[in-house]
Amino acid sequence: MIKPITWGEGWAGQTAGGMHGLPSEKERRVNYDQVFDSAIDRLHTEGRYRVFIDILRNKGAYPNARCFAGHNGPKPITVWCSNDYLAMGQHPKVIAAMEEALHDVGAGSGGTRNIGGNTHYHIDLETELADLHDKEAALLFTSGYVSNDATLSTLAKVLPGCVIFSDELNHASMIAGIRNSGAEKRVFRHNDVEHLEELLAETDPALPKLIAFESVYSMDADISPIHAICDLAEKYNALTYIDEVHAVGMYGARGGGISERDDAAHRIDIIEGTLGKAFGVMGGYIAADRRIIDVIRSYAPGFIFTTSLSPVLVAGVLAAVRHLKASNVEREAQQEAAATLKALFAEAGLPVMDSTTHIVPLMVGDPVRAKKVSDILLAEYGVYVQPINFPTVPRGTERLRFTPGPQHTRAMMVDLTQALVEIWQRLALEKRKAA
Repeated sequence: MIKPITWGEGWAGQTAGGMHGLPSEKERRVNYDQVFDSAIDRLHTEGRYRVFIDILRNKGAYPNARCFAGHNGPKPITVWCSNDYLAMGQHPKVIAAMEEALHDVGAGSGGTRNIGGNTHYHIDLETELADLHDKEAALLFTSGYVSNDATLSTLAKVLPGCVIFSDELNHASMIAGIRNSGAEKRVFRHNDVEHLEELLAETDPALPKLIAFESVYSMDADISPIHAICDLAEKYNALTYIDEVHAVGMYGARGGGISERDDAAHRIDIIEGTLGKAFGVMGGYIAADRRIIDVIRSYAPGFIFTTSLSPVLVAGVLAAVRHLKASNVEREAQQEAAATLKALFAEAGLPVMDSTTHIVPLMVGDPVRAKKVSDILLAEYGVYVQPINFPTVPRGTERLRFTPGPQHTRAMMVDLTQALVEIWQRLALEKRKAA
């Protein structure tokens, strides 16, 4: 939070102006530049200043890319932190579908869904997504962040007196939606169903209730106890809302996520997902019964008042969803790659965090050193992985987050592991404790 400026800040020393030695009107003016500079300086001091590198991926050759660093032209790099988990953003079917749509209908959507921005591509994709989760209907948004924010904030406003029960590690977009709803929020400890039940039990039975949680938590790489949460929802008459953004496309026989894999989709009232991770393009969505979808479609400002996704993007997602419904090749290769990298890290004594998912987090525990490791990897080894710092993760748990995919070879993983071992030794970082 940016600290407001006071008279003492931006006013150097004592002044002779003004009555009784008080600052003059000019000297009392807020120095906006100083406020903004101070805010950025704090991030630098804490090691949390974010730097976005300038790269281009090589079409058809992911994870190979090129980085525009310095003045010597592009440098080849290997990408290890993309959320395009299955490389569907490079899939020939996806690219061909987007090219066909571009030449068929043009680039943009033309407006909001209500005014010119509704196309047959949008309708087809919503039908496919509803089918993916075995729900009656689905609704597209411009991103997964917007789908969470718009849906959660709207739901609670439509349910007077609604109390929302939120896992403490829920994504920022879910937190924003809950905050924007104005509803009472009760936070339960991460994946702690006993704590959740305590909170449910002490809440007025007559009040509407909504339990909001994720399936795969992307920073800790663990999975929620979906059936246990659904048991409590049924017991205490609560709606369930699950964020499957890091699981759709990745798990289940058709890519329906953890809820499909664990045969729990029918127990979830609202399933939210993204189209920009495993499906490789852009956008977000919810799937639910027709009544809920109609309410969100009709009341959510984040849906009503924004330009719809370009039909070019929708066409690409449509191809990706249809392909992954029928193909397990990408999912199996990705899981194999993740298992291999975890094993290599563990064998090398690197502090890989326990993970039952496709995400491979490596603990550093300090923001400055996490950034230093990331910088060395890029500059000296051509490896691109971004440091994950506060507020994405709690202070003291800063880490590197690797997302090996179907196209990462074992040779790439061996090279990466050797590079990390060398850097760990160079910076005297803590290694994995023996079991």
